[in-house]
Amino acid sequence: MFKRFVEPRADEALSDTPVVLIEGPRRAGKTTLVKSMGGADRVYITLDDQTMLEAARSDPAGFVRGLDRAIIDGIQRAPDLLLAIKKTIDEDYRPGRFLLTGSANVLTLPRVADSLAGRMETLQMLPLARAEIEGRRPSFLERLFEGKLQNQRKAVIGDNLVQTVLLGGFPEAIARKGERRRQDWARSYLTSILTRDLRDIAEVEKLTELPKFVRLLAEHSGQLVNYSQFAAGIDVSHKTGQRYVGLLEQVFLIATLQPWFTNALKRIAKTPKLHFLDSGVLASARGLTFDRVKADRGTFGALLESFVFSEVLKLMTASDLRLTPHHFRDREMREVDIVLERDDGMIAGIEVKASATVRSGDFAGLRALAEPCGDRFAFGVVLYDNTDVVPFGDRLVAAPLSCLWN
Repeated sequence: MFKRFVEPRADEALSDTPVVLIEGPRRAGKTTLVKSMGGADRVYITLDDQTMLEAARSDPAGFVRGLDRAIIDGIQRAPDLLLAIKKTIDEDYRPGRFLLTGSANVLTLPRVADSLAGRMETLQMLPLARAEIEGRRPSFLERLFEGKLQNQRKAVIGDNLVQTVLLGGFPEAIARKGERRRQDWARSYLTSILTRDLRDIAEVEKLTELPKFVRLLAEHSGQLVNYSQFAAGIDVSHKTGQRYVGLLEQVFLIATLQPWFTNALKRIAKTPKLHFLDSGVLASARGLTFDRVKADRGTFGALLESFVFSEVLKLMTASDLRLTPHHFRDREMREVDIVLERDDGMIAGIEVKASATVRSGDFAGLRALAEPCGDRFAFGVVLYDNTDVVPFGDRLVAAPLSCLWN
């Protein structure tokens, strides 16, 4: 079993908080994790069991009554349980009473959004990070802000990098031996998301059009969000297209990355950017195999950018740094793929390049970001497909992509 970054966070939260919710995509490993954390004195309940689900939905208060030190797996299937949990917590505020998992962001549902404010800590768990797969404790984010990125003796480059990105991070996909079997798993996973998980949280019209909608989003992963274009692809309104994107965010298939801007810069794009949260699922949705990527390396850039974005989110769960991710693009089309803002206002920038060479022009976005930040700009890096850390001026370097996990 893989050691997950979120486990010590969850243990810590259970020591002083009545309810801890671990949320993230279906099949990311949440059930395996909470079962390992259970212990003999913590009862395990799964709402994938139809009888349990019916009981929870028909009488939430009765279902929760008498439960103590319980794990409830799949809380998104019966979100009204959160209201019943609130009542029992108000009566008995001891820490560690409930450990919940959810494969949809139930806190965005209006009837439960504020139900456990101040009573529950929410932790996000995405598919496996490369550092988790390799059993490493990552330090990339700390080194980035310190400006101390290092050469990689065993950098992952070339074909090995492509294979790493295509693999993604879902434990069951990684366990499969061949590429075709992994893509079969990813297609089945997408079907499960679109036919089951979305129905748990919302009524979805034109359900049969969603696979086409997801393929359209996959073609635009790493690009600015265009709701009208997405909606037109399946002949629905702009508002419906926006709602579908929001629902797919709720089930952790995709994420929208908000823009970074400052009043010091007037001409900045303020549109969010779209990313898939797993590069293996993204590759499957786009029909990209190793041979196809090798034959047309131009298809690799968007896959790689979403892979790096997802890795950074995973590293944030392991780090003591308080970071907020953004992207940056000005009207001159100078951009930075990922902007990390620390809670003290310090800024670091990450640009992603699929090539093995980096030129001074590749730092145009980072320089445009650094200028208005002034002393708040900690460091900028262009991650690229090679082995060496190469300085490109004050607080700017090119560094191997595998710095993320090595």
